[in-house]
Amino acid sequence: MKTLNPAVARVLKRLHYPLDVILTCVRWYVAYPLSLRNLEDMMAERGVSVDHSTVHRWVVKLLPVLEKAFRLRKRPVGKSWRMDETYIRVKGAWRYLYRAVDKDGNTIDFLLRAHRDKTAARRYFEKSIAQNGAPKTVTIDKSGSNLAALEAINANRETPIKIRQSKYLNNPVEQDHRAIKRRTRPMLGFKTFRCARILLANIELMHMIVKGQMKLARGAHLSAADQFYNLAI
Repeated sequence: MKTLNPAVARVLKRLHYPLDVILTCVRWYVAYPLSLRNLEDMMAERGVSVDHSTVHRWVVKLLPVLEKAFRLRKRPVGKSWRMDETYIRVKGAWRYLYRAVDKDGNTIDFLLRAHRDKTAARRYFEKSIAQNGAPKTVTIDKSGSNLAALEAINANRETPIKIRQSKYLNNPVEQDHRAIKRRTRPMLGFKTFRCARILLANIELMHMIVKGQMKLARGAHLSAADQFYNLAI
């Protein structure tokens, strides 16, 4: 019998439901355009009585642990990045989700920020470089704040990152936004910044798993669902 991830085991002590029920609800919520009440109804059809507020508690408690586990198993990404930001509604206001993909469409990293400016862009690049190593090239749109952020980072580097500004070349990341927006649209915005960060991180996580960005044991062939569940062990 496989042993649970210790961090997951600590969370489960406070979540009084079978692990398979919890993981199924959590995965469905980040993988598909479903509401919490949809999940409550779907579980009821399967003979499991669980309130939508309980599902929300599972999501908030368990997802950060699974994201941390995924980060340790994420495949390396390429050195040519396409970076852009998209809008996300939080507490009735538009916030900014910074994202990038490599030339093969693999997600580099993501960061939700309250403002769209040089400080936010620089924080995104610093986080992405810390997690993935420095790129050779970054393609951005005509945003002055993104350019200023990269120039500030280059000022402290012996080997500067090559910067390209092109709307056309940035199409891959703009297209990749759609998978994230398709999942967030039914949510009609997030109530708190903290919940937005947790949910977006794990919508991104599921998207990366679907794209094949999780390391597997040699010869292993697992569905996206099973890869997600394996993060708990």
